[in-house]
Amino acid sequence: MRKYSQKSRILSSLLVCLFLLIWQASAMRMDAAYILPSPVQVVVRLWELRGPLFRAHLPATMQVVCIGLLISLVLGMALAIVMDLSPTAEQALYPIIIASQTIPTTALAPLFVLWFGYAIWSRVLVTVLITFFPVAITVFDGFRAVPPEMKELMQTYGASQAQIFKKLKIPAVLPYFFSALKMAVPLSVIGAAIGEWLGSQNGLGYFSRRMMTQLDGAGVFAPILLLSAAAEVMILATGLLEKHFLYWRNTETSV
Repeated sequence: MRKYSQKSRILSSLLVCLFLLIWQASAMRMDAAYILPSPVQVVVRLWELRGPLFRAHLPATMQVVCIGLLISLVLGMALAIVMDLSPTAEQALYPIIIASQTIPTTALAPLFVLWFGYAIWSRVLVTVLITFFPVAITVFDGFRAVPPEMKELMQTYGASQAQIFKKLKIPAVLPYFFSALKMAVPLSVIGAAIGEWLGSQNGLGYFSRRMMTQLDGAGVFAPILLLSAAAEVMILATGLLEKHFLYWRNTETSV
């Protein structure tokens, strides 16, 4: 298993290197940095802009990501629990949850700015709108995946609904929760960037848009690279939490 994992990492690294080489060659051939800067130019620009990016804009974006992700987790799990406890609630809420994802986020973001101004909550709402859906649906699927015979067996032994929820449903739904979390993390970063791009005065999305107005291609890509790195770190942390809480799972399904 360890050899397979190491081989996968090597293959992934080679593919990343190949992508960067193709990108570098394409940028050199085009020779128009304001349209397609090379990876080297992006890294250099990131270093030049490290002051405002790391001191001001990255913390602003991560604040939106953390608040939006926390609200999405609470809201998504609450909806999943309510739908699991009440079939009537499921019939009422499920179509609304699905319909919420059919509304273009780029159309709602300007409205949020009108309602809340350039305050953090307009960006948080965009993040929540994008992020809560996979949490609610995936966790609810986890509840539905609990074998009915296991529930009936516990009821036979006199277990209450609270005991069934604590001893059976929560352990059964944990793998689904971490799967939802690994989907929600990158979506929260995307949501924060969209909110900042469409209506904000700080953050990495705002900074990227500002660089675009200055025809600074490398400056546009630099905060995007930083966003990607932040999402990777958060996903790595999620994987470590999953290993800690789901230590009983097979290694190949825990990452």
